[in-house]
Amino acid sequence: MCGRARMRMRTASNAVVNMLRWALLSGCVGAAATASAGDLHVPSPDWRDQVVYFAMIDRFDDGDPSNNDQGVGEYDPADNSRYSGGDLRGLTRRLDYIQGLGATALWITPPVANQWLNPDRSYGGYHGYWASDLSAIDAHYGTLDDYRALSRALHGRGMYLIQDVVVNHTGDWIGCGDAVDPDDNASIAEHCRLRGDAQGRSAPVQPPFDRNDPQDPADREAAIYHFTPPIADYSNRRQELDYALADLDDLNTENPVVRRALRKAYGDWIREAGVDAFRIDTAFHVPAEFFNDFLHADDPEAPGMTRVAAETGRADFLSFGEGFGSDKPFGDAQARKLDAYMRTPGGLPSMINFPLYGTLGDVFARGRPAAELRHRVESMMTLHADPWRMPSFIDNHDVDRFLASSSEAGLKQALLAMLTLPGIPVVYSGTEQGFREQRRAMFASGFGSGGRDHFDTEAPLYRYLRDAIALRRGNAVLSRGTPVVLAANPARAGAIAWRTDGKEETALVILNSAGHEVLLDDLDTGLPAGTRLQGLFAIDAAPRDLVVGEAGRLTLVLPPHSGEVWRVADTGVRSGRKPSSRRALSPPRRRDAMDAEPLLQGGAMDARLRGHDGDGVAVVGSDFEAHGTAPGTESIRLVIDGDLGNAQTIAIDEAGHWQARLRADDMIDPAIEHRVVAYDPGSGRTSPAQLFRVALDWRLAADITDPQDDDTGPTGTYTYPTGPGWREHRPADIERLRVWTAGAALRFELTMRSLSTAWHPASGFDHVAITAFLQLPEADGARVMPQQHAELPDGMRWHRRLRAHGWSNALFSHEGASADVEGTPVTPVADIAVDHDARTIAFTLPAGALGHPTTLAGARLHVTTWDYDGGYRPLAPEAGATTFGGGEADGARVMDEVSAALK
Repeated sequence: MCGRARMRMRTASNAVVNMLRWALLSGCVGAAATASAGDLHVPSPDWRDQVVYFAMIDRFDDGDPSNNDQGVGEYDPADNSRYSGGDLRGLTRRLDYIQGLGATALWITPPVANQWLNPDRSYGGYHGYWASDLSAIDAHYGTLDDYRALSRALHGRGMYLIQDVVVNHTGDWIGCGDAVDPDDNASIAEHCRLRGDAQGRSAPVQPPFDRNDPQDPADREAAIYHFTPPIADYSNRRQELDYALADLDDLNTENPVVRRALRKAYGDWIREAGVDAFRIDTAFHVPAEFFNDFLHADDPEAPGMTRVAAETGRADFLSFGEGFGSDKPFGDAQARKLDAYMRTPGGLPSMINFPLYGTLGDVFARGRPAAELRHRVESMMTLHADPWRMPSFIDNHDVDRFLASSSEAGLKQALLAMLTLPGIPVVYSGTEQGFREQRRAMFASGFGSGGRDHFDTEAPLYRYLRDAIALRRGNAVLSRGTPVVLAANPARAGAIAWRTDGKEETALVILNSAGHEVLLDDLDTGLPAGTRLQGLFAIDAAPRDLVVGEAGRLTLVLPPHSGEVWRVADTGVRSGRKPSSRRALSPPRRRDAMDAEPLLQGGAMDARLRGHDGDGVAVVGSDFEAHGTAPGTESIRLVIDGDLGNAQTIAIDEAGHWQARLRADDMIDPAIEHRVVAYDPGSGRTSPAQLFRVALDWRLAADITDPQDDDTGPTGTYTYPTGPGWREHRPADIERLRVWTAGAALRFELTMRSLSTAWHPASGFDHVAITAFLQLPEADGARVMPQQHAELPDGMRWHRRLRAHGWSNALFSHEGASADVEGTPVTPVADIAVDHDARTIAFTLPAGALGHPTTLAGARLHVTTWDYDGGYRPLAPEAGATTFGGGEADGARVMDEVSAALK
């Protein structure tokens, strides 16, 4: 140990870690080699080129069962709220598995000693974010020797160690009522109390963090903590910085004593365990100016992290912060907040790219328009000075798994997009094994494992990720280049294409986020005609080569949920050589190959035409007529917004004319400009595009008033959880349901007793989950209400099921649904609009999301409320902090419900 380090860590031995088998990945997995333990301290890598594997220690692997149960009721692998047994030795023995995937760095949750069990919440600190002692290893995870062994084993493989750290809070021992005035000592003494935990403690064990008693004038004067109530308004900056996040004890990070203690504790982890980077939890809840001190302080006894790292040979110690929050489509508020932290002088050099996470999920999991990803890419490249060093991800331990509400096809696309865009890609453990549960254990004896290990290197998603990571690592242009978005469908799921330019290389990436074939016509690549594109990667297909056509353009037919990557092999047309058309994709169109007569003319529209907008674009309110000419062609396909899978095939008459009637009920946003072209599949020719907008005529189909105070479950005995935000506000009480239809498009609006935003929800409401079941005028369907321990009433059967809460918005068909399985994911999901003043939540679904029914007349809608956190919250005879009460564990998860028959 360093002479000036005073850590209460267990003493390390000098034993060499046992020889480990490993696979060296350099573009592809090579032969296994033998490697001994590496150095504790190694130089920093170029972080742009790294791929990170993120593991929750407790849920990854159990290498030492003897440390699992510490005897205070905190260990129970059958309970998601308790320790499962994962530890540092488990991580070390699985490094072959992690490196074989292609990861070059391992990020772990905080290994420090935690509050093991919080009786007030009936929840355990297995996750690592409730610190009791920042200078010690948690007894469940092992010893300092174990941690050093992990670090050396990683370094011996050329890999790096990233430790999760918390500077905003400790565990939960201080409880302050809402009436407390944080600026008044008398009020603090009156309204704040200490509470004990399962270990018999009422404070952290580490000075000065043990000075937390609001009743003690000396502790109040020391000001180690903010004695504050839980955050009630996340838009209030004082609350965000100083109030208790999820009731956790908020450290006063403006106090020099606190700052010095944090620098001392975390600097010693770099020295003593060889940590190469920090992920900093809840960075938004700490002043941005704090990080200049934390990283760069010139204090001989407790220097800043970059100074400690430099002492150990690390010239580029990366610290990246967590700023939890996704932006609305085409919004940048959270991205700008992230950027402000990175641009604060001396502040954090990097932040996790949460806005990109949100948009990747919206586009590839929820079927939102591809243009939303275009905006996000262009925004991050414009806003951020160094997006290449911002970690990116598609799911993690704090949000729903990607597969909880999406398909494997969408997951593959999201991963490919992440791996071909700037940023440090992060893969959350279990993604490569197809996990759908947020904190399921990877090892056989852990929570939710099903009694078996999940380290299968032949699993389809493991193999896919291995190949996709190899693509990134084998082509530096993908980790260091600058993307230029070339095209993105503005109206719906579909094509998005970007070209990435590096110093010496150029790559082209094209994805189709739709579940049907898409026509990407007249793509301007920005490359010279005749440029040869070498296929590098394709999802579920063999890579194909292309040659760029006339004027640098390509017209391609994209398979459903496809993704392809090419590199520029050479540019320009060599002497005597013309662009090749020998490929299975459509060649570039010729604009003069079809009659230039517009496809849409005002006179050709039916009586529902509303006129034109200020730009002269046609505006329609329902189904409409289109016509045009295509001389010399037997038939054409009429393609709206690139949707080739649902395009009409139209016969051409003897005079070369055609006409067709088009549905409008797939187009629910009047602000979107839609695009229609006539396409000849035989020749690959397309007409000039015509633009139009749709402002649907919505018709009221049902208006149901629901009784107040009936949010007591099917037995009338249910009670809300005891935690703040439920009982006092009763957010699951429905007061009114209104339903509108426009053709086969559906909109329904719920008026609620109250709407909560206490947890800063992305969807605009929390403390309640809405589950809605739609029965179409069809014979089949399902009666079961998945995961709610109930069936639909009155013999109803559902064909579409919507589940939405603060951080999820999912839609399912009844195929494959059971008591445990939610059904088959369907896109696009509903548009959600929240009006807090009116207490309403509105959901709008296009006809395509419902399977393009001919009508909704005679359909039935059934809506229920409960709450959700990685699954519907539990029910018990007695309510708990996050558990509903008044029923048996297998009782129906329904707090209130309302039905409507559509006319």
